[in-house]
Amino acid sequence: MRYGATILDAEGLRLTSDEKALFRDMCPFGFILFGRNIEDADQVRALCDDFREAAGHDCLITIDQEGGRVQRLRPPLARQWRPALDHIFAAQDPIRAMYLRARLISHELEGLGINSNCAPVADVTVAETHPFLRNRCYGDTVEQVVALARATAQGHMDGAVWPVLKHMPGHGRAQQDSHLELPRITASQDILLENDFAAFSQLKDISMAMTCHLVFEAYDDRPTTLSPVMIDVIRNEIGFDGLIMTDDISMKALSGQPETIAAEAIQAGVDVVLLCNATLFERAAVADKVGAMTDQAQRRAEHVFAQRCTPAPLDIQAAEDELSALMGGQVYG
Repeated sequence: MRYGATILDAEGLRLTSDEKALFRDMCPFGFILFGRNIEDADQVRALCDDFREAAGHDCLITIDQEGGRVQRLRPPLARQWRPALDHIFAAQDPIRAMYLRARLISHELEGLGINSNCAPVADVTVAETHPFLRNRCYGDTVEQVVALARATAQGHMDGAVWPVLKHMPGHGRAQQDSHLELPRITASQDILLENDFAAFSQLKDISMAMTCHLVFEAYDDRPTTLSPVMIDVIRNEIGFDGLIMTDDISMKALSGQPETIAAEAIQAGVDVVLLCNATLFERAAVADKVGAMTDQAQRRAEHVFAQRCTPAPLDIQAAEDELSALMGGQVYG
């Protein structure tokens, strides 16, 4: 089966007949969930079943479940997690604490039929990192970020949930919120390669990654998501051969019609386009414009799906007790 080069969403708690028809025609690679799509456990499982039936395959179903304010599932469906950086600062053993956190998150997701999470965040912070991102990150050194991102990714994979590494090749220097405007990074190539990009280079074996909507002026005047130059940096400088998905192309950092942006991203070398919070007409236009995956994208998608597994055994109480001890009893937000 050839997958459509899109990751799309739903308007509500179940798919409408028009959404089902669109997804049957376009066979998206995957879907993403938001708060508006979540009511209770049975409903979430039923919506995930809707996605798979409509797409015609056991597709990717992802979510933003980092913890803190970037957390779509909340009590009583899921634990209320602290922001990642707060969790790290409070832990006696941050690497083990992030692994256990990710393992418990993956258990929550897998039980609802969700097989992916948009984490870990491998952006290296600097003094100027914008507040929208700072406490979602794992630290200000490459070594710390890599170790904690690796533990987070492993915790997800042990729970049969695919991690999505973000925001490649590095969002940490942005001084603006890319949801609202386009950040421009003035750092030199040497600084970027030694710091920001280095974290992603050491995590390049993770099978999926998300782009950032940032301009790196040392390389190109186009946002990474739309830049053949920057996608080449990701492929050849960083060495990432996994599946590249865009960050949400409806974010204000990118300008233009969604279908035009989507086509430019695919032409730049991205494998799959993420479109969120769009009308049915916009979703249809984007899916029609980008069409099916390229041969290389299809190969990467099949590699992702070939990694399907069953969750490793998990003693929930033991994991919670260990995490509580590492956090001095202050685990949840």
